[in-house]
Amino acid sequence: MRYVIIGAGAVGGVVGGRLAEAGHEVVLVARGAHHDALRDHGLRLRVPEGELTLPVPVVDGPDALGELLPDDVLVLAVKTQDTEAALRAWGPIPVAGGGTAAERLPLVCAQNGVESQRLALRLFRRVYGVCVWLPCTYVEPGVVSAAGTPLTGILHLGRHPHGTDETARLIAADLEKSHFEAPVVPDVARWQYAKLLANLVNAVEALTGPVAGEEARALLRRVQEEGTAVLRAAGIAYTTPEEQRAARGDKVTLVPLDGVPRVGGSSWQSLARGTGTIESDYLNGEIVLLGRLHGVPTPLNELLQHLAGTFARERREPGSMPVAELVRRADEAVARTDL
Repeated sequence: MRYVIIGAGAVGGVVGGRLAEAGHEVVLVARGAHHDALRDHGLRLRVPEGELTLPVPVVDGPDALGELLPDDVLVLAVKTQDTEAALRAWGPIPVAGGGTAAERLPLVCAQNGVESQRLALRLFRRVYGVCVWLPCTYVEPGVVSAAGTPLTGILHLGRHPHGTDETARLIAADLEKSHFEAPVVPDVARWQYAKLLANLVNAVEALTGPVAGEEARALLRRVQEEGTAVLRAAGIAYTTPEEQRAARGDKVTLVPLDGVPRVGGSSWQSLARGTGTIESDYLNGEIVLLGRLHGVPTPLNELLQHLAGTFARERREPGSMPVAELVRRADEAVARTDL
């Protein structure tokens, strides 16, 4: 199988790089300065065993790649806010022997949240979800890093909306030869919703910096309690913290990497890069949506969704809001809801 990594940033670059290192055929899809650096110098992957330089082919879109192959696997690794444009671009591309990508090829959504695979299923017949447990960073154009050892990450994989098949098992086998654990599960959504609850921290971190002090931790607990209340009201199952700890164990231990400063998660990185967009609409915003559908107030997640979006549009510095200011606004939001 050939893996076409649509969005070769932090997650896509690391997954594509590790697959290529293990001898699998990979094509990266990237834009702008990142595309140019990958084309001119190869993918530089910083991992605990050192920096790897991998001459992986790169294109800037489907037109540059041309006709797809019947055994291609499309791996969607863009941020959720960019999903629809990617689906529209890649779905109609012809596949050798007849048909289109949307009709014939598997699409693997390696992204945060749960919305992308729902969007994908409107266009693609074969959609797979991944719960991405992969601490990684986009360092600079052409350079990504992953600090986990002995495994780079754990990628629970399954069909969307549920089930498993031979394609999932073949993809998992390739991943497991490439420094990942890739359990194939019939209920991948359970893992993704648990990850969604964990990802509610992303907006807090993007706004105020690392969640370190008790004041910030207490706020995060309140935010996540809103999330669990919403999932219960919606009847959505998710894996427990105990189940997640048992699955992860000490398989992905983070170590310092030379030339890779300590940075925040994906939302923090979006602000730091000044992309102008952020995924809070599909993390905190997913909780807000479910709360509105099921009659559960979500003032804290609504506040975080709004503030993170404002920070992104105004290209404000990540971590520039004092924790006390965010807590004050959170208390005011809750008070207004209680009136």
